[in-house]
Amino acid sequence: MRTVKRKLRRRFGIAAPQMAVRTHVPWYWRWVLFGLAVALGLLFAQEIFDSGMRVAGFARDKTGGELVRLRGEVKRLEKENADLRASVEAGERQLQMERSAQADLTKSLKSQQDENSRLQEDIAFFQTLMPRGKGANQVTLPRFKVEAGGMPGEFRYRLLVMQEGTRDKDFRGRVQLLVNYVLNGEKGVQVVPAAGESLPGLDLNFRYFQRVNGSFQAPQGAVVKSVQARVFEGGATYPKLQQTVVLP
Repeated sequence: MRTVKRKLRRRFGIAAPQMAVRTHVPWYWRWVLFGLAVALGLLFAQEIFDSGMRVAGFARDKTGGELVRLRGEVKRLEKENADLRASVEAGERQLQMERSAQADLTKSLKSQQDENSRLQEDIAFFQTLMPRGKGANQVTLPRFKVEAGGMPGEFRYRLLVMQEGTRDKDFRGRVQLLVNYVLNGEKGVQVVPAAGESLPGLDLNFRYFQRVNGSFQAPQGAVVKSVQARVFEGGATYPKLQQTVVLP
């Protein structure tokens, strides 16, 4: 009996274990409450962030407006850059046209100067054709010029061979050129035409005069100092006439 009483005291007496009564909440309401708590936390964090940005001088609304303004400024600058590029290209085309026109004028001027020089030479030449009395036939070389050509190492020559005196027979012969040059510090001589070579343009057959024009190619890297024209009559080995032009 005493034992039963002791058990009852332990279970329902002062020493009995405490019991907590809790209200039962469904699981979906728990998730709803959790979501609300997270949303409130995010809003609070966003507000703190915006406050910090405003304190630092980066207000969201002002920053957005500044961004729009900067984008507009970038577009304006891009347009100005395109306009300037178009203006530069137009200027370059105009400059090229002017340079081309200037080159054409320079070429035309040089051509006119060459023509004027040729006419003056022709006047002097025809003056030499005037009778100077009778005498034995005599070959002269009133004109001999050598100029640099358009290609590296190319040279153009122009000769006028005349016969003075009675001119009772034709002059037949040939012209030979001796090109004196310096290459790698050493002097050299180039013969035009070369041995065994025949250039019809250098053959002579005339009674009054004959023009001889042509070109030759100097050795690569050579500096031509002078050119000597030698006139041979018939098959002679010794020149009847020779004349030298010194190049600048």
